[in-house]
Amino acid sequence: MIRTIKIDGFKSLASMSFDLGRVNCLIGANGVGKSNILEAIGVLGAAANGTVDDESLLRRGVRPGVPGLYKTSFATARTPAHIGLSALGAESEEYRISILNPLENPSPAWAFKTEYLTDGSTGIVSDGVRNKKNLTPTAGLAALQIVEIDADSPAFKLMRRLQGYAIYSPNTPTLRAMITDQQSRDPVGLSGGRLAEAFADLRRTTLDKDEDLLDSVFDLIDWVEDIETTHAAGSLLSPSIARAKEVLKFTDRFMKKSRNSLTAYDASEGALYVLFCAILCLSPQAPKLFAVDNLDQALNPRLVTRLTSKLGIWLKHADRERQLLFTAHNPAVLDGLDLLDDDTRLFAVDRNSSGHTQIKRIELSDKLLVLNKDYPLSRLWLMGHLGAVPNV
Repeated sequence: MIRTIKIDGFKSLASMSFDLGRVNCLIGANGVGKSNILEAIGVLGAAANGTVDDESLLRRGVRPGVPGLYKTSFATARTPAHIGLSALGAESEEYRISILNPLENPSPAWAFKTEYLTDGSTGIVSDGVRNKKNLTPTAGLAALQIVEIDADSPAFKLMRRLQGYAIYSPNTPTLRAMITDQQSRDPVGLSGGRLAEAFADLRRTTLDKDEDLLDSVFDLIDWVEDIETTHAAGSLLSPSIARAKEVLKFTDRFMKKSRNSLTAYDASEGALYVLFCAILCLSPQAPKLFAVDNLDQALNPRLVTRLTSKLGIWLKHADRERQLLFTAHNPAVLDGLDLLDDDTRLFAVDRNSSGHTQIKRIELSDKLLVLNKDYPLSRLWLMGHLGAVPNV
């Protein structure tokens, strides 16, 4: 697993370093830089794949931007010439880059100033300033080098993890299959496309083989008796509604047997968001490292607490090394986090007096444990004991 992320000079992130667990929740006021942290990892993932340009960034759910917006620009400091990013793994394997693009007349792709890849004991790519002849400045060397590395090497696994990273931002119309996902991928698109196909695959490969696991998903949707997929949804959808080849079919346990089926178009959006999260956590095709921006959107506070409590269980069941980062604004999220588990981590994100984004892990100190006996974490956040609240 990736243990440490370091970011220098990206957007509001002047300089920061933080250690990851399996489940990583980022909380904070609007505009403090939570999404910037997710996007910085996306830039590193694009570099690991060999190219940092608009296409490679969009593919990972990162908002493309000109150098003037990507490089930190604080009134109290000089704009840095480059952006520095690195990921360090559990066995000291590391991928580290610095990338350049001029503010004036920027290039379509960022150039690599430096690039390093090590498996923890041996340097695989140790390229300093890129002044060697016949090197394309915008092409990463590590992406080419890993084809010669053993698949069991920590460095190989680190690079594959970064290459697969993406930021998911589901929205209801895409989850309902009303509009096409602009970034489609396996198992689901970045906006929630292919939800029906992905759930069909998950049932066949995983859920139908483990009744307890299936129940853990269905338990979060209390009105559901069953969820299937079908190619014949004609009688369940209006002719005016666009439909995909495969359609989710929900069976409502409270309705009459002859009229108790509905599709994703009519089902509650909360059910769709639950399925989306379950697929990313449990599907064999899901990335080893991924992020969900605003995981709590469209969910009732009690439901989001229950969903959050399932995330670590699902991730561990599918792949003990799969990691999730997510941002949230609903305090109820915190009540689903088991902070006594070191692999579940809560981070408060704020901006200091200079405007720099800061990140701090929140652990259950003796003081918080005493307060937590009387108040849930959600209440402690609102009361200001955890930080990460707007100054309004």
